[in-house]
Amino acid sequence: MTAALLYPFILVAGALQALGNAMNAQLRGRLVNPWLAATVSFLPIVFVFATLFFTMPTPLPSLDSLSKMPWYAPLGGVAGAVAVFGGLAFIDKVGAGPFNGLTLTANILTSLAMDAFGLFGLQASGFKPLPWLGGLLMAVGVTFIAKSGGKSEGGESGVGGKLLYPFIIVAGALMAIGVVWNAQLRGALENPWLAATVSFIPVVFVFALIFLLRPSPLPSREDVAGVRWWMPLAGITGAVAVFAGLLFVDKVGAGAFNGLLITANLLTSMALDHFGWFGMKQVKAGRPRLIGAAVMVAGIVLISLF
Repeated sequence: MTAALLYPFILVAGALQALGNAMNAQLRGRLVNPWLAATVSFLPIVFVFATLFFTMPTPLPSLDSLSKMPWYAPLGGVAGAVAVFGGLAFIDKVGAGPFNGLTLTANILTSLAMDAFGLFGLQASGFKPLPWLGGLLMAVGVTFIAKSGGKSEGGESGVGGKLLYPFIIVAGALMAIGVVWNAQLRGALENPWLAATVSFIPVVFVFALIFLLRPSPLPSREDVAGVRWWMPLAGITGAVAVFAGLLFVDKVGAGAFNGLLITANLLTSMALDHFGWFGMKQVKAGRPRLIGAAVMVAGIVLISLF
């Protein structure tokens, strides 16, 4: 199979990643407690991947591959889950466009830094000016998008939403680091279904434990009755992108993979805001947002090609 045949799947994975953020925000609104919402969001992922592993249990890792696995590799899912929790808690306050723009920019800049300096076992490639210029263009594009974010549904001012930006940026950086850790986990465990299961089990454990320690507030019957069938599937939509990275990064290259994934994510998040899909506050894609999207896409092209 040629690499180009995988591009449509990667684009779909990027779009689903953006949809998952909006769906998680609606799930959090209905279940009230963010820790409960995160647990509910991730439980179906573990069930699906565990079922697939029991259905296709081979190949299995050897003792030699397990002994060479870095201690942090099983925590890749936890690192990526920070961005998911950010979507649960903050996307309705800052908007899908600014949220995804900030996380994606932090993601790609962190990826560039890991490639340049050879962090977490990656081969150091040194400083390359054009990809870093692309990262700068993405940051400029985010500025255009974020300035047109408007007010949140709760009437909170744009300044209040901007106070959340540092957390969102950290979440985006951890998302990039989580991809590398997951790739190392996949190499050690050999079976992709087992690797995906191991990656997400700690996430469910952490969120469930925090929920048990902080069980309030709890949703009312009316809140639970308002949960749509698609809301608990938000985690699965985001997991498609994680699994795509496990399988396809080595086939299409990290630049092409991240470029396609981020482009699809960005354009989908813009559409979510513009049309108000999945209960998002409608924010029309005016000239600043369109300019910001175009500049970010230009940055993605520089990063992917060079």
